[in-house]
Amino acid sequence: MIIAIDGPSGAGKSTVARALAQRLGYQYVDTGAMYRAVAWKAKRESIGIEDESSLQELASSLRLSFVTEGEKLRFFCDQEEITEAIRTPEISHLASEISKKKGVREALVKKQREMGKEGGMVFEGRDIGTIVFPGADIKFYLTASVEERGRRRFKELLEKGIQVDFYETLREVIERDRNDMTRELSPLKRAGDAIEIDSTHLSIEEVVGEMYRLILEKIGNP
Repeated sequence: MIIAIDGPSGAGKSTVARALAQRLGYQYVDTGAMYRAVAWKAKRESIGIEDESSLQELASSLRLSFVTEGEKLRFFCDQEEITEAIRTPEISHLASEISKKKGVREALVKKQREMGKEGGMVFEGRDIGTIVFPGADIKFYLTASVEERGRRRFKELLEKGIQVDFYETLREVIERDRNDMTRELSPLKRAGDAIEIDSTHLSIEEVVGEMYRLILEKIGNP
């Protein structure tokens, strides 16, 4: 099957999708990391945010791959590992801006659809169930309160040794929501047939368990 997990920043999509894929024996694809990769490479090659044609060409040319090792997901761009390099606040902001570019989105959506051709995939992002795979076998929309998502993001950055202010982190989460939900191309929204799960007061194990139960239910009642 193709399983789509969409939702706002900090809802726990990456952790949940990775754990769910492992439980199912599926491949996990973090589509947000793909936009971050374009941002990271554009910064390295000094490509300006307004140079859409160069950004599109860059997005089309990148060789992106995900490698799962136990519970760890490693991400490579042109054979260079960038798993941690793309997780800084600077790259997050740049990726949000780059994701508004039509050419970039078209290039990466094409790559994502190619990845999904053989099935057995869990895709996580913001437009998987609405744009990339509108015919996905099962769709989830994972969310949480903005305060909880800000707290999670703050904790994540501190654990990586990045010194940040909590209220600044919260402001960035709110700004990211606004950008994602109001952009003209592929705005973040819940697909009409997606199952919404609020993770504010749930553990990762509880969320994964509920998704797994619903998937088994779907398999039993196609």
